[in-house]
Amino acid sequence: MAWFFLARPRSRIRWAARIALLLLAGGATGWAQAQAPLTLPQAFERAWERRPEAQALPARRQAGEAQRRAAQGWTPAPAALEAAVQTDRFNRRQGAQEVEVGLAVPLWLPGERQRSLGLAEAQAQAVEAQTDSQRWQLAHTLRAQWWQTLREREDAQAAHERWQASQALAVDVTRRVQAGDLSRADRHQADAAVASAWAEHLKAQAQAIASEQALRALLGVPSDEALPLSTAPEPEPTTAEAPPVHPVLAALEAKAQAQRSAAALAQTQSREHPEVTLLHTRDRAARGEARTGAVTLGLRWPLGGGERHRAVVAGALAEQTEAEVLLARERERLAAEQRSAQAALAAARAVLGAAAERARLTAETRDFFDKSFRLGETDLPTRLRVAQEASHAQRDLALARIDLNLAIAQARQSLGLLPQ
Repeated sequence: MAWFFLARPRSRIRWAARIALLLLAGGATGWAQAQAPLTLPQAFERAWERRPEAQALPARRQAGEAQRRAAQGWTPAPAALEAAVQTDRFNRRQGAQEVEVGLAVPLWLPGERQRSLGLAEAQAQAVEAQTDSQRWQLAHTLRAQWWQTLREREDAQAAHERWQASQALAVDVTRRVQAGDLSRADRHQADAAVASAWAEHLKAQAQAIASEQALRALLGVPSDEALPLSTAPEPEPTTAEAPPVHPVLAALEAKAQAQRSAAALAQTQSREHPEVTLLHTRDRAARGEARTGAVTLGLRWPLGGGERHRAVVAGALAEQTEAEVLLARERERLAAEQRSAQAALAAARAVLGAAAERARLTAETRDFFDKSFRLGETDLPTRLRVAQEASHAQRDLALARIDLNLAIAQARQSLGLLPQ
């Protein structure tokens, strides 16, 4: 801190403000780390509870159960009560009256009840499969944002460490300038390196805050609440733990099956529902005469739907064809995505190995030149360049670890696995 007290008053004010900001940031970081870090599976469940699809799921299940019970009913629609009164009260006024009360019961068409039940069950399965697909899609969004936030945080931490290292070097340079070992030009170079590191630190911090705010919006975490994140990677995927059918393919298969059931039902519903009618009639010819009664049993059989029915069937078959073709194309896309994810995972492992070797070599080189600089055998520009290379190598190593964790998550995502 000797350099701080030897600096000019205006520089002292700037550095005091920066140190205060660092102390505040350090206190906030310590408070966040004191809490239990949030794991990716916990974040996934929290994000899913906030989704509109999750909140609407109970109602969708109730609707599917109601449709299944309706398909199991004795009639395709509720019975209807009929009543009519005929009288001469408004013309002849001889007391003639006829009262008719009846019940109309619709009937299932041949095979319609069974196919309606099949459609109800297929639609219920489609709801569950679509829910699994929506959870998988949320996992994709969350995984990408999760590791992006950790990556931006790591980048900001690395920038902060570079700024601190440049400050320490500037203090040493100032001391040696005052001792006459270095020139004022060297001091200007050291101060310029501090300013550059400070700008990089602010930029990285802004990016980290933006990424964190996006994650907070996804999880519903307010800005005044700490958000410590676990950096533990997911287990590497294996084909043995992959689901029998990918969630997206299962959802499309269920949708295609529902369309097949809908097309089969549309072919059955070639006309309106027949009706059985039971009527009871009581009448009298004139006032004072005895009433007579009669019971009528009738059948109403609608004729064929014609072009209207063919249009409905053609529309249902078109929906079925579209769902089946989409299923085939999606199967091809997911297979290619799995191959790409495996290649990216292998590349991430190789990059991590190369980054580790580079970080080791640059760190050793930095130590060599640091000792040489203290002995006066190396100039300041070379010392700054070597230190910057070592710092960037350490940052790249940390980012390579996060990129490997992201590649593992993407490989699990391609197999249809949820966070764990």
